[in-house]
Amino acid sequence: MAISSALPCSSLLMAAAQLMLLASVVVQVQGITRHYDFNVTMANVTRLCATKSIVTVNGQFPGPKIVAREGDRLIIRVTNQAQHNISLHWHGIRQLRTGWADGPAYITQCPIQTGQSYVYNYTVAGQRGTLWWHAHISWLRATVYGPLVVLPRPGVPYPFPAPYKEVPVIFGEWWLADTEVVVEQALQLGAGPNVSDAHTINGLPGPLYNCSAKDTYKLKVKPGKTYMLRLINAALNDELFFSVANHSLTVVEVDAVYVKPFTVDTLPIAPGQTTNVLLAAKPFYPGANYYMSAKPYSTARPATFDNTTVAGILEYEYPDAPSSSAASFDKALPLHRPTLPQLNDTSFVGNFTAKLRSLATPQYPAAVPRTVDRAFFFTVGLGTHPCPGNATCLGPTNTTQFAAAVNNVSFVLPTRALLHSHFAGLSSGVYSSDFPVAPLTPFNYTGTPPNNTNVASGTKLMVVPYGANVELVLQGTSILGVESHPLHLHGFNFFVVGQGYGNYDPVNDPPKFNLVDPVERNTVGVPAGGWVAIRFLADNPGVWFMHCHLEVHTTWGLRMAWLVLDGSLPHQKLLPPPSDLPKC
Repeated sequence: MAISSALPCSSLLMAAAQLMLLASVVVQVQGITRHYDFNVTMANVTRLCATKSIVTVNGQFPGPKIVAREGDRLIIRVTNQAQHNISLHWHGIRQLRTGWADGPAYITQCPIQTGQSYVYNYTVAGQRGTLWWHAHISWLRATVYGPLVVLPRPGVPYPFPAPYKEVPVIFGEWWLADTEVVVEQALQLGAGPNVSDAHTINGLPGPLYNCSAKDTYKLKVKPGKTYMLRLINAALNDELFFSVANHSLTVVEVDAVYVKPFTVDTLPIAPGQTTNVLLAAKPFYPGANYYMSAKPYSTARPATFDNTTVAGILEYEYPDAPSSSAASFDKALPLHRPTLPQLNDTSFVGNFTAKLRSLATPQYPAAVPRTVDRAFFFTVGLGTHPCPGNATCLGPTNTTQFAAAVNNVSFVLPTRALLHSHFAGLSSGVYSSDFPVAPLTPFNYTGTPPNNTNVASGTKLMVVPYGANVELVLQGTSILGVESHPLHLHGFNFFVVGQGYGNYDPVNDPPKFNLVDPVERNTVGVPAGGWVAIRFLADNPGVWFMHCHLEVHTTWGLRMAWLVLDGSLPHQKLLPPPSDLPKC
């Protein structure tokens, strides 16, 4: 009071203004707290002339968009009012020391049971761009997903010209059947599951499917404007090619990390991946409409998949349209279709991924580990389990059922969450810490398959110390055919330092690694009949899931988990679990 009374009124006002400005700066640096309420409920949705009850968030399909800025804290209360257990994953969020909020069921948490709630509480640290959220239990992400957009901090521009408008474009799949029944039947029979009936753009199948012309996503654009499409592949089982007829796409970001811009007509995007592209509208009203199309990329034979094409429509607003909401779609106008690659065009995918490079600037450095403390070699691919008992299976033979594995270990989900078991020191009977660092029995991985295609089963973790520089080579196999596998690592971004076809050569391939500006991702495609090498710094203590983002392969066991130990300093240790952590 004595100090205040000695100051004139103008000085008090100036001091107050400076304090408010300082507080504003602190908020901008630290971010703000954003609250969301997610109610998981059943809702009736009609597609392809059939209505079915699906699991949704807040009754929406796709689910609500989350918007935050880098540095913000997100508090998302999830209340489960559906008949299925649920858990949600915030795909691509680093979850630094907050593994309890990561979401994969039985890995970092037990699922949220019907009638229960759980609050996901985490901070978006050092990230900005397009991510997404989805259910992470069984196949419920077929309908439970939505965009998670992280904007730069206030006043921080994009490292490319700011677009006129930003538009989330989410690819998905639609089943007329209940996907939970589909996967249950497949597991009982040991067979490949039935495939989806349509692909979708923002939940809509579009005009190329029967009874779906009214369910078509339409993007209205103004001549001369640039639009940023935030592409997200939320499909359960299909990698996709995407193109907009007579328009080029400039890639500026993948998996919420900026890249050196390059322009393409068509791009591949695997389940789990996100890609931001700039679409420059034509400078004049063209008197035509254009399909935005996506169709599968698949090399799997003889496996079945949903070989259909989804289309939305890009419409130009008339120059004299009174408002952006004015109806402008004229069916009499020419409708142009893009030419998409052949469904098994592996070289197209390889050429595209080879163009991806980090910005590697002082503001956005590529902090790729230059040295390696722990090196691992994992095979990923399909295999078999013997048919149980005297049953007849519908797998590759009538005595086997389909399986999938990493280093010949088909991962078995525990009945208690791994993270809590580790934190509480109760790992006995839940998991073992002996995941193999390399295949126990080497073979010609992309050549003639071995006679014995059976894989082992177990719940094994790979343990690494805090702060270790990790190099992991993921080698695809041809045991039951050659196909690509989009591998997603929870809790980390990683750098893709090398990739190639055939078998990885530990002598001749490492000298070719890109350690200058490799692309940084959270989901990478292991090339069909090839390998990919990644590096990351193990700076996030906890248990972190790594799995194929083709849900059928994950279900068969193409998954494993990393255990990153606590570091010695307080900020290097996993935080304790929240009080409302669901129980199994």
